[in-house]
Amino acid sequence: MTAELIAILAVGVSLAGLILRLNQRIDRLEDRLSAFENSMAERFSTIDREIAHLRERMAHLEGLLEGLREAIVRAAA
Repeated sequence: MTAELIAILAVGVSLAGLILRLNQRIDRLEDRLSAFENSMAERFSTIDREIAHLRERMAHLEGLLEGLREAIVRAAA
């Protein structure tokens, strides 16, 4: 074997090792990203539920204020 062939094979093996290592890191990154995505989805659904609850409470308060306004107007008339 010539020195050039050994160098070419060494570079090929090094590149193959590098590609395999990068694939492993990408897989781990995908797993972490998936876990983060699930966490964010849970948080957003919690926020959506809380906003819906606040809307219900606000509608209730608006109803009470409307009733109070009508009572004040009737008392004034």
